[in-house]
Amino acid sequence: MKRHVKAPILLTLGLLLAGVISGPPLFAAEATDAASVNAYAIDNMFLFLCAVLVLFMQAGFALVESGLNSAKNTVNILFKNMMDLGLGVILFYIIGYGLMYPGDAFSGGWFGFSGFGIGVESPEAVGGNLHPAVDFLFQVAFAATAATIVSGAVAGRMKFEAYLIYSAVITAFVYPISGFWKWGGGWLNELGFYDFAGSLVVHALGGFAALAAAIVLGPRIGRFNADGSPNAMPGHNLALSTLGVFILLIGWFGFNPGSQLAIAGAANTDIVMIIATNTLLAAAAGSVLAMIFAWILFKKPDLTMAMNGLLGGLVGITANCDSVTYNEALIIGAVAGILVVLGVKLLDMLKIDDPVGAWPVHGLNGVWGGLATSIFGGHPMVAQIIGSIAIPVWGFVTMLVLSLILKMMGILRVSREDEMKGLDISEHEEEAYHGFQIFSTQ
Repeated sequence: MKRHVKAPILLTLGLLLAGVISGPPLFAAEATDAASVNAYAIDNMFLFLCAVLVLFMQAGFALVESGLNSAKNTVNILFKNMMDLGLGVILFYIIGYGLMYPGDAFSGGWFGFSGFGIGVESPEAVGGNLHPAVDFLFQVAFAATAATIVSGAVAGRMKFEAYLIYSAVITAFVYPISGFWKWGGGWLNELGFYDFAGSLVVHALGGFAALAAAIVLGPRIGRFNADGSPNAMPGHNLALSTLGVFILLIGWFGFNPGSQLAIAGAANTDIVMIIATNTLLAAAAGSVLAMIFAWILFKKPDLTMAMNGLLGGLVGITANCDSVTYNEALIIGAVAGILVVLGVKLLDMLKIDDPVGAWPVHGLNGVWGGLATSIFGGHPMVAQIIGSIAIPVWGFVTMLVLSLILKMMGILRVSREDEMKGLDISEHEEEAYHGFQIFSTQ
């Protein structure tokens, strides 16, 4: 028996057929808009998650720095890392963001300002467009990273008030201005200088700012003998420091892949995965080569050298992680690991006290990352050399001047008595390990 199709179904089929024959589907525009909105949502969610990972790096820095220093300075170091974030977010929101991204009117320039605060208007909902809020979250996390690099290099002897001034000046002015030179469309960008995620813009700037502060401060009491030979001043908790290094490694998967600023679409997805893999390969090579090289020099495997080698590998790959092959990433990381050890030895020879190796890890390897971007990544060597000089010099000179001013004002370094007592008690009247008796001459 034949089955009779009801009239409404026949009418519906007829309308659909007419739509197919006469033109595109009735809901094509809606489908296209949905795809754009989805891409917009995916890209913004991707950057938000990466911003959270980069902010998590503050915990890593706090653990690395506190563990590599005396127990009596733990509260002070943790407090400085907290204020890097607190002051940094507020000041970068008020003025830093406008200095770093002043707009097209200042393209190719040295300085510009787009105004206070951040925008509130939503962009067109298409892939690649970022809401101003998520862009700010990602950028302010980078600013906090640049500032906190200084903390470890000045540990144990800088007054807390002086450090707050340091942190404020770096996040409000120093980092945003040189950041504009590249990422905001300034003169280095026009020159062809390339720094994908900040080997120089973030890390070298912070590393050379730390070097300037350490030079003016002078070494900790007992760090060097009268003949200039160095004395080891071991950290009080390498378990905390090692955990901090692993947290920084995890955070770097927001730092580097997030700098692609998009993940929707095959091309973006592919490059994000390549960036992530290059990041891990360089970190691994840095830790292994630092261990081997230090083992040869010091006749023993040194955990702290391996930790800093891993971080050095991460810094070295940050400028070029989107531009090099996997094998080249291994080479970049390996060289970075060796440079960390050589950098530590150089500071000892110069009698410069950097308790956590901030300059070898971030300063020296930030420059290496910039040069490796040309050697392996194919970007113009002249532009890379100029950028690899200009940004470190800017960070060093500005912080050298600030350090000298603070020293003249008498607010840079704590007294000998307070340094011996420890900054936790002398500066904050708090203890990180209350109830434990800690005996130390350092």
